[in-house]
Amino acid sequence: MSVPIDPRAVGPRIRMMLPDMSPLEVRIAEFLLRTDFDDTLPLKRVADDSGVSEAMVVKTAKKLGFEGFRELRAALVEYKHLPSVDLHQEVTPEDTAEMILQKVFRTSIQALEETLAILSIEAFKRAADLIHTSRQRDFYGLGGSAQIARDVAHKFLRIGIRASVFDDTHMMAMSANLLGPGDLAIAFSHSGRSSGLVDAVQFAKSNGASIIAVSNYDTGPIAEIADVVLCSTAQGSPLTGENAAARIAQLNIMDAVFVAVAQKGYGQAEKNLASTMAAVQAKRR
Repeated sequence: MSVPIDPRAVGPRIRMMLPDMSPLEVRIAEFLLRTDFDDTLPLKRVADDSGVSEAMVVKTAKKLGFEGFRELRAALVEYKHLPSVDLHQEVTPEDTAEMILQKVFRTSIQALEETLAILSIEAFKRAADLIHTSRQRDFYGLGGSAQIARDVAHKFLRIGIRASVFDDTHMMAMSANLLGPGDLAIAFSHSGRSSGLVDAVQFAKSNGASIIAVSNYDTGPIAEIADVVLCSTAQGSPLTGENAAARIAQLNIMDAVFVAVAQKGYGQAEKNLASTMAAVQAKRR
């Protein structure tokens, strides 16, 4: 990873690399992410509090894409001073209803802010192009990710862009084996590591289909296979996990992709939207 220009991207980029780091490296990264400090934080304290050597701290800083500990420390100090960083707070059993509302909403706002900071504009534009030009579009998702896939397919159907949604690994495998050049598979996966989803995406890719991955991590098996990765980011919490905020960020990413695709054929999209809205309106009493 190269050092991000946008300070908002520093924390998210480090969190996204955690699944591919060793236990000692994770210990160092998590200490730096959760601890308040300024640019006088000594290397020795990080090593001592993390239970590792100073050399391991420097090695971890370089693995994270920085020239060394000082550059990592400076980037994190700048990141931690951003107003959006303070939005995330852990939910506790003692919280009042008002506090729960504040914390959950603020965590989602932070996820949106930081996702916008890390999202690749080139990946966004290519995803819109692939959805617009593909012959067949198959959406894959398991569990909560399947709900995102359905929501996105519903949006695209409103403007006449048809997509099929598969939330069963056997059905995904059959779909993937029928895709080919000119077709598209979009894999919605929080971790990007679900084995059934990885297998389906690999089948589709080997048959010549294009792949878009929508995930909370830009590394992992599905991201490595994909032609385009649209990455969200969200901080976890013991009670709500990171999936809830990440889901909101992913839905916003795909809302923006939806608008970009509609723009490519604005006249037809407008006509199809009016038609589908009329069809639904006729069912209302």
